[in-house]
Amino acid sequence: MPQARVLRSVRESSAGGLVLNLNHPDRPAAVIGRYDRKNRLNWSLPKGHIEAGETKEQAALREVLEETGIQSQLIAPLGTIRFWFSATDKRIQKTVYHFLLLAQTFELSAEDQEIDEVAWVPYLDLKHRLRHDDEIKLLNKVPGLLGDLW
Repeated sequence: MPQARVLRSVRESSAGGLVLNLNHPDRPAAVIGRYDRKNRLNWSLPKGHIEAGETKEQAALREVLEETGIQSQLIAPLGTIRFWFSATDKRIQKTVYHFLLLAQTFELSAEDQEIDEVAWVPYLDLKHRLRHDDEIKLLNKVPGLLGDLW
């Protein structure tokens, strides 16, 4: 009987968020798309690794800019998502810190090599477009966090 391969466990942290354009009546959000192995385009919120010496908030603003081309203003924490996945030689416990952000610029750019597409999606369509249920659940907090801006 072959011996089971033991994968080492590591922890990784990322930050990003939901960036909204409140200047538009549909209140669209900037989302990123990546093709999976089956050539399906999966949409998600922009996010990426927190660099050494960087706060979660700084990482969220930087990653949104890098992945969407949008400069934004941080409004409030939106929620934290934790999950496990396996890479070639390790199991990774990923923690992603999401923030609610308001767009300060509005022209999208998909120059990041890891991103296949970038789009503005009307807020009410997000629950049908986003791939991950954990990200969809974060949407419920938005009206309360924005208060009078909503």
